[in-house]
Amino acid sequence: MKSKRKYVFNDYFEIFLYILALICFIYFFVRGNKAKTIQPLLISAVLCVMKEIIKITKIDIFPALRFSILAFIFVTMFLANEFGGYTIIPHLDKIEHFFSGFILCFLGLSIYNHLNNNKIDNLNLKTMVLFSLFFSIAMAGIWEIHEFTTDKLFGLRSQNASLDDTMGDIICGTIGAVVACVPIVKNATANSCISIFKATHKTDSL
Repeated sequence: MKSKRKYVFNDYFEIFLYILALICFIYFFVRGNKAKTIQPLLISAVLCVMKEIIKITKIDIFPALRFSILAFIFVTMFLANEFGGYTIIPHLDKIEHFFSGFILCFLGLSIYNHLNNNKIDNLNLKTMVLFSLFFSIAMAGIWEIHEFTTDKLFGLRSQNASLDDTMGDIICGTIGAVVACVPIVKNATANSCISIFKATHKTDSL
C-alpha cells in the first residue's frame, strides 16, 4: 500500500500560489484585462515545468532553496506584475535581479552537487564556488537575451530599449551571486563543505 505523502510548509506555499493564480485569473478575466488574465496561466506553467525539471533531472533542492524560488515567483510574477508592484516599490526590478543572482548561485551549488554524483568526500571547494558563481552570472546574461528577443519579436519593452537597464540588471544579479558566495567561502573547510551538501539531501517532497 502506498504511504500517504507528508506535506511540508513549501508544499502549502506552492498550493497557495496555484490558488492565488486561479483567483487572479477569474478576477482579471471578469474585468476584461487580457494581459493580466494570461499571467496566472504563465505562473501555473512555470510552477509545473519547474517541478517536472526537478523530477526528471533528480537535482536535490533543499527546503530553503525551494522556498526562495517560490517566494521569488510570488514577488516577481504576482506582486510586481499582477498587483502593480513596479509602480509602488522603487527599483523593484533591480531588487529582483539581485535576489535572482543570490538564488541562482545556490541553485548552481545544487547542480554542482548533482554533477558530482553526490560524492561529498571528493569536493573541490574552488571549483564548487566558481561553478556556482559563473552559473548565476551566465543565467543573468541568458535572461537578458530572452528579454531582448521577446522585445524584438513582440514589441515589448522589458529592457526599456536601454543598454543601461540591461547592464544594470546583469550587475545586480552578479552582486547577488557574489554575496551568496560569501557564506560558502566563509565556511570553506572540508567538514563544512560536506555539511553543506548533506543539508541539500534533506529535500522537500515534490
